[in-house]
Amino acid sequence: MPTLRLETRIAAPVERCFALSLSIDAHSDSMRASGERAVAGVTSGEIGPGESVTWLARHFGIPFRMTSRISAYEHPLRFVDEQTRGPFARWWHEHRFVEEGGGTLMIDRIEFRAPLGVLGRVAERVVLTRYMERLISQRNLWLKRRLEEAG
Repeated sequence: MPTLRLETRIAAPVERCFALSLSIDAHSDSMRASGERAVAGVTSGEIGPGESVTWLARHFGIPFRMTSRISAYEHPLRFVDEQTRGPFARWWHEHRFVEEGGGTLMIDRIEFRAPLGVLGRVAERVVLTRYMERLISQRNLWLKRRLEEAG
């Protein structure tokens, strides 16, 4: 199963990084290229512990629907979102926030598994792992810019 780990340093306090990372509106804005939008559950504002959101998006030209739930929540240091229904056989995304030199080190750890058995494993190696890493990196850059612009 592929596991991604990304680190992003942000010149903003942990509390603000944590809150913006839980914002449905910020997520939609940061994923505008894929048309990602919340259509059920928490559809705006900040999602919280135990709450769910259903997203519609288009990746690789294919429409996807995915529901995820906040399964762990340790304000303001960590939360986990996990797919409860959707395109992946498994999707688990841990967000950690570490105070560092007046700013924040944001650490994303993602474990995912494509469906379709052997075909899914091939897709993971050939395209999905790089695609997911690029997608999360772009989102993190969006968060970093927004948080640092706000001062």
